[in-house]
Amino acid sequence: MVSTSESRHDSVTDTRADPVESESALETARRQLHHAADRLEIDPNVVERLKHPQKVHEVTIPIERDDGTVEVFTGYRAQHDSVRGPFKGGLRYHPDVTRDECVGLGMWMTWKCAVMDLPFGGAKGGVAVNPKELSAEENERLTRRFAQELRDVIGPNQDIPAPDMGTDSQTMAWLMDAYSMQKGETTPGVVTGKPPVVGGSQGRQEAPGRSVAIVTKLLCEYYDRPLEETTVAVQGYGSVGASAARLLDDWGATVVAVSDVNGAMYDPSGIDTATVPSHDDEPEAVTTYADEVISNDELLTLDVDVLVPAALGNVITRRNAENIAAEFVVEGANGPTTSAADSILEERGIEVIPDILANAGGVTVSYFEWLQDINRRAWSLERVNNELETEMCSAWRAVKTEYERRDVTWRDAAYIVALSRIAEAHEVRGLWP
Repeated sequence: MVSTSESRHDSVTDTRADPVESESALETARRQLHHAADRLEIDPNVVERLKHPQKVHEVTIPIERDDGTVEVFTGYRAQHDSVRGPFKGGLRYHPDVTRDECVGLGMWMTWKCAVMDLPFGGAKGGVAVNPKELSAEENERLTRRFAQELRDVIGPNQDIPAPDMGTDSQTMAWLMDAYSMQKGETTPGVVTGKPPVVGGSQGRQEAPGRSVAIVTKLLCEYYDRPLEETTVAVQGYGSVGASAARLLDDWGATVVAVSDVNGAMYDPSGIDTATVPSHDDEPEAVTTYADEVISNDELLTLDVDVLVPAALGNVITRRNAENIAAEFVVEGANGPTTSAADSILEERGIEVIPDILANAGGVTVSYFEWLQDINRRAWSLERVNNELETEMCSAWRAVKTEYERRDVTWRDAAYIVALSRIAEAHEVRGLWP
């Protein structure tokens, strides 16, 4: 049978929304903030504060290319809110990284940490660069210089980066080493998502996909649908999508489709996901192993019980929302559903479990990694997975309570949980004069 951060996008599918409909991460984050605030009795002054980041750092990063030329890149670190703890969020290397994107994604991280009740605030950062055009040596020089430029604004009790689109555990190892050299002591807690040999956590890479699978299982239980009778389609077969698909497959669900940038493998009788290499194992290999290939657009509209968009943002749009046939959508990627599509799905009675809950396994295990680094004591993979399931079930119960009590969507319920916790912390701490 068959079976995508901190919430990294699984950048393995090239499905894009209609540019006219697309909204920026910042626009989406502010709209969702107001949408949730309208359902709560919250001091409007707190909402006004949350519309803006605390700080945005913009730096220039000159590096020497392998041919001896010097090229200058622009980097950002947007620190949105730290009322509940240090800033937390990924660093991405992508040509389209902008200031506003980092601010919007940093806001999402604030909501995500709050809905999971983690003692972190939200941040996001990155460099406007195409990492595929850099050699390994150039990538390392870029990362070390970026660490130099950020050294005064990051730290284990200040701001803790993690991998995101275009970065990985090796990137975090370079950043941790550069920061440690600058500080004169080994400081593993400055980043998460590192290799375990230098203070990383077991299970970190698989965590976002594991949380997607856990939430899918809880969703099916809530609606009295046996997992063994549930069909699933997963768009994006990278670290998030492959982990989710394989777990759901192991737990008895029938995964009928998985995809990468070239298209989707489709088998209505179920795919043996263990035999299909993920994007990390063998890039763009899904269609090579497929007996039947369909397009990514077709995958999104398959008649399945659960659709997991785990590739890029803005893939479920006004253009295709009327054709979504799944009963449930569990968001593995960040922002895969546009606001227009969200309204259409709600009108059609399709339940959507939002990204800030579904793929929060990444930041949750990052929290575990941070604890391990502080205590200099590693956890077993079994403990990490057990602790993650406990935290996901706790967050699910909190969101479910608001979903039932207020008669709202699952997305609204998750934002209500997050915003309630953030607003209470702001009210208790007050405003520095």
